[in-house]
Amino acid sequence: MTNILVFQNEACEHLGVFSKILNENNISYQYIKLYEEEEIPNLNDYSAIIILGGPMNVYEEREYPFLKKENSSIKEALKINKPVLGICLGAQIIARAAGAKVYPAKRKEIGWFTIDLTIEGREDNVFKGLERQFNVFQWHGDTFDIPTESSKLATSNLIPNQAFSIGKTTYALQFHLEVTNQMISEWVNRYADELASLKEEVDTYKMMKCSEHYMQPLNKHASLLFSNFLRLLR
Repeated sequence: MTNILVFQNEACEHLGVFSKILNENNISYQYIKLYEEEEIPNLNDYSAIIILGGPMNVYEEREYPFLKKENSSIKEALKINKPVLGICLGAQIIARAAGAKVYPAKRKEIGWFTIDLTIEGREDNVFKGLERQFNVFQWHGDTFDIPTESSKLATSNLIPNQAFSIGKTTYALQFHLEVTNQMISEWVNRYADELASLKEEVDTYKMMKCSEHYMQPLNKHASLLFSNFLRLLR
């Protein structure tokens, strides 16, 4: 039976539209609430791992001790070729576990931005069928180098490293494919102080209005990519 382990780093950052796809395919999943210090179970008991986002940085292990355990678990997953999908912070955790640097970007990327698939991205089986260029939702301040022996799958004008794969089973996405309009509204409230400090850079009203136009196409891309990822588990 297919069973997915979900590393949850923050309560308001969850599977979003991915949960609907899992339910439609009768695939079970289990959240591990790392922010509540829940213990990470044996990875061999699961078919795949999904690492969700969070407001912390991967190198803040003193403030968030669970990050050290999370990093160790992903190193193990990479070693045993366990399928892994990382989103935002999750992508940065994969990058660090694979030996790449994670560091503050020149500016934060919050809101709707255009990404472009690389040649490798257009040829990749999990990215198969995605448009060459489309709008995604972003909320992050850090970026990462592409790990050695990895394939860069997507880029953008502001932050060039947007997605990569390691082998045929590990995928890291800097952007949020899983979001819904409700999730974005929750994040706007949850991270209101951050937005207030960036009012010269982030137009929250415009961001919410853009969601009305960009969410449906994003959900289609999310369904396609995630369904392709789930085929790795068969």
